[in-house]
Amino acid sequence: MRKLPVYLLLDTSGSMFGEPIEAVKNGVQMLVSLLKQDPYALETAYLSVITFATDAKQVIPLTELASFQTPELTAGGQTALGGALSLLAERIDAEVSKTTYEKKGDWKPLVFIMTDGEPTDDMNRGLEQFKKRKCGVVVACAAGQSANVKTLKKITETVVQLDTADSATIKAFFKWVSASVSAGSMKVEDGGGEVSGIDELPPPPPEVNIIV
Repeated sequence: MRKLPVYLLLDTSGSMFGEPIEAVKNGVQMLVSLLKQDPYALETAYLSVITFATDAKQVIPLTELASFQTPELTAGGQTALGGALSLLAERIDAEVSKTTYEKKGDWKPLVFIMTDGEPTDDMNRGLEQFKKRKCGVVVACAAGQSANVKTLKKITETVVQLDTADSATIKAFFKWVSASVSAGSMKVEDGGGEVSGIDELPPPPPEVNIIV
């Protein structure tokens, strides 16, 4: 069975303390419960959570939806986005099976990155490693006005911005992520191939602004 790997990279630095981190936790919970109601996603989507603060950690390895438990998230420390990209590259190598002559590998991963600030580490090394991995769609989300859209554009063409990092807006973002994963699952299950750009995802809600 070919997996559709979905990686969430979540900023848990000190600036996310309070309402934003609670909203992210609730957002992940909602994302999973919505996907569990989708037979296509249940069949193919596997979910992993990588958090980054002073260090990057994979708090949930790539796990099938049916047995996914929402992680406990706490905020504090700095913003090691470069470290998170390095770790993501490593985990893709370890968890996503490649296509060989004998069999087809997994589908290309969908990656959703959410941050509310500037990276505090050297992002370039991690970025270089990540760019060598083939992904389907990579969406970077600037949560609130302090996140640097230009920095995120170095990671991916597909950058969205939330005006605020409050719970209603963050919830809207995660709802859209879940709809996007559903669309990706449905496409691969129906034999339509992989999603490879934002134009193949459902249109984002008004709270999520696409940066062009």
